[in-house]
Amino acid sequence: MCLPPEKASELKQIIHNHLLRMDVHGRIREVLAETIKDDEGSVHRPLSEGDFVRALQRRGIIDDVMRDLHFTQVCHHFVGCVRQRLTFKDVCFTFLTSNLDPSRRYLYLQVLGGKAFLEHLQDSEPLPGQVCPTFTLYLHFRNQRFRSKPVPCACEPDLKEGFLLEIHRDSFGDGSKMVDATAMLSMCDAVHLVLIKTDTSGETTLISSYFLDWRMVLGSPSCKTCFAVEMMGVGNESKIPAGVLTVSLELFPPLQETLNTDIIVTQQSLERQRTAEKERLFLVYAKQWWREFLEIRPSHQSKLVKIFAQDENGVNRPVCSYVRVLRAGRLLESPRQAARFVSLLAHERASVVGGGSKQEQWCTLMAFLCRGKGDCEDHATLLCSLLLGFGLDAYVCVGTKVNSGPHTWVLTRGTDGSITFWESLTAHRYLHRPIDPDAPPLVPQPKPSSPYRTVGCVFNHQTLLANCQPSDAVELCVFDFQNQSRWKAMSEEALKSVCAPGSTFSLPPLPPLCASSLDPAEVSNHLELEMRFLVSEHRKDLDLATVWDDHLSYLLSSALSAYEMERCTGVSCGNEEFQDAVRRAVPDGHTFKGFPIHFLHRNARRAFATCLRSPFCEEIVCCRGDHVRLAVRVRVFVYPENACAVWMMFACKYRSVL
Repeated sequence: MCLPPEKASELKQIIHNHLLRMDVHGRIREVLAETIKDDEGSVHRPLSEGDFVRALQRRGIIDDVMRDLHFTQVCHHFVGCVRQRLTFKDVCFTFLTSNLDPSRRYLYLQVLGGKAFLEHLQDSEPLPGQVCPTFTLYLHFRNQRFRSKPVPCACEPDLKEGFLLEIHRDSFGDGSKMVDATAMLSMCDAVHLVLIKTDTSGETTLISSYFLDWRMVLGSPSCKTCFAVEMMGVGNESKIPAGVLTVSLELFPPLQETLNTDIIVTQQSLERQRTAEKERLFLVYAKQWWREFLEIRPSHQSKLVKIFAQDENGVNRPVCSYVRVLRAGRLLESPRQAARFVSLLAHERASVVGGGSKQEQWCTLMAFLCRGKGDCEDHATLLCSLLLGFGLDAYVCVGTKVNSGPHTWVLTRGTDGSITFWESLTAHRYLHRPIDPDAPPLVPQPKPSSPYRTVGCVFNHQTLLANCQPSDAVELCVFDFQNQSRWKAMSEEALKSVCAPGSTFSLPPLPPLCASSLDPAEVSNHLELEMRFLVSEHRKDLDLATVWDDHLSYLLSSALSAYEMERCTGVSCGNEEFQDAVRRAVPDGHTFKGFPIHFLHRNARRAFATCLRSPFCEEIVCCRGDHVRLAVRVRVFVYPENACAVWMMFACKYRSVL
């Protein structure tokens, strides 16, 4: 039965209010928990959708909901249909949508499964409880981020997940008015899909990065559509399909009148044409600007001036488009904490099939955050974006490092003219004091404090400047960007035409940072128990007994906290209290030894193997002597995006015997 739009809205509002009044959500949770608990004792078959629906029916929840609802005569037939056709997915969708704002419009995106992931064609079915590589799908749409549950890697992975995306945002029209078809047609924001593979050791690999234009649903009957998405590879494999996902789209509530498909196709074509024209004009300008730069001095040909960079999909984009003003809200409290967060994301260059040289691949911010690691360019652009969000005058520097090849780092300019370099891979800061080559020989010159050798250009979200000075050596460089004889600037209007938010159809949207989902106390305790087990097993292999000193282990916490604070703020504190506590805990005639170490991962076996490679740590773990007591403490400091600073400290005390 098809209800008029006004009756459908009335029915949805009645159901919404009724579910809240009856606390149906809580009752469903109780039934689900009881059903799972009862099923744990059964070895015949796993819990199915039918089992859950029958449990709801036995408890009378469905009948209670339907009996207490009061409709007009026109709705009775509809209620009967609902009673007969209710399924597990309907319950889940009702549970998901019952708290929706009726004045907003939503896009319900369902991933119905994957196929043709041929790299895993030979993979065998994982056994129950077996640790295996997994696929995880991440989504970003108009400042909203989601992730699927991990599923085992397979040729046809069981990626089945639903995501409810809000379409009506306050950037379009009145916030209290539901967005209409015309307004949605003008929204060129794509749904960014990022597929990540996680292996058994926790290492992540970027499989695919895809931008889905969802507006085809505006012309579909009943505002529902289903289609296959070909997920292409990344880097050198960006032209090769990685696999296929079946995707379903549905508008909620549906449009009263759908758009003509020709109108949608025409709108998309016009957007692509406008983007292509802007990019063509910018390319013409960039070539002219580069010719002018080379005419200044022949040696400029060898300077590292970066205008375009290739992302994970093989698309060349202006480097300024990789930097945006990014505010972290309450997730990061200061610029130095932001630098610490960025340094906790692992550093890894994109490799070429067959080994050998590395390829340069800049990543979109969404792909970088989902993967949790990237090259120095990814770290530098993220740090620059965060520092801009904190109100600093920040730029990304492109140049070279001492005893190394090309490198990128971040520069900030103070209001007093001071220049500070930020190393995004380590969070180290260096105050730049240039050498004056024209100064008399007896005048003392500052010694270089940074590890950077040359700088070819600097850029941020609005500016790109090439180094015109006779030497591109960092120690001789003067960062006076207003001096056109030292720095050649690119037109800000030209950059704005292709790099400003919303300027082109192909510009990836800026995702927000996500708060950590980890409980620091829980993960710290779990990792510490694993380390204790590994130490005990290692000593057992050496025929050594292991006696733990819990009090000494607890005292190590203050040292680990001080270490992280020093990494984050650059200020060392609390060392005196720690030393005093250790002196009190170690009796006279006993010796104390401690070994702290820092990791970016939470893999206990991998960390323990690394620790044993240090002779100092091995000496503690394998300590022999009289009245030996061992201690280990683990502190996990969590940051946005589940980035972790993992500190461990091994210690022992024993009676000194001459």
